[in-house]
Amino acid sequence: MLRIGLTGGIGSGKSTVADCFARLGVTVVDSDVIARELVRPGSDALQQIVATFGSEVLHTDGSLDRAALRRRIFDDSEARRRLEAILHPRIRDQLQTHAAEASGPYVILVIPLLVEQGWTTEVDRVLVVDCSPETQLRRTMARDHVSAEEARAVLQNQASREQRLACADDVIDNENEAQELEVIVGRLDRRYRQISGAQ
Repeated sequence: MLRIGLTGGIGSGKSTVADCFARLGVTVVDSDVIARELVRPGSDALQQIVATFGSEVLHTDGSLDRAALRRRIFDDSEARRRLEAILHPRIRDQLQTHAAEASGPYVILVIPLLVEQGWTTEVDRVLVVDCSPETQLRRTMARDHVSAEEARAVLQNQASREQRLACADDVIDNENEAQELEVIVGRLDRRYRQISGAQ
């Protein structure tokens, strides 16, 4: 099974590209979806998060208050590392399990922090969805209804455009949200099917 790691900065269009692959019948495994499942009420991961950060990161119904947790770790690198130590090994295990269970010639693993976490060894090829930081800012502000300062702070906590591109085997230029995205993904799909057949 050929494993394609799909990554890109916030606002680059990873989800749009992943949806294009899914419409072609490709199995798509999203680490963000896995992360949400891992912290459902009653889960071991959520219990460990509460033990580490306190009950103020919970809603009254016992579910994780993501906004509160984000605020808790935002300017605290040590707190962020503690959260990552809880979640990332579990996310990695789930990614490997889902990839092993996938059908078809290849699987798309959507991993926003692929470069930051050094997980390039978890995949056979890295596909980067790329656009300028200015475009990322504009899209993030519009999508998440946040200020330029807040969006810029998120960008600063991610790998740089140059760092991601240095790890890329394939790049999709999504600067203009080109309508030919389906065509580009179709071309990559054919290429990945050929590569998987040659393995």
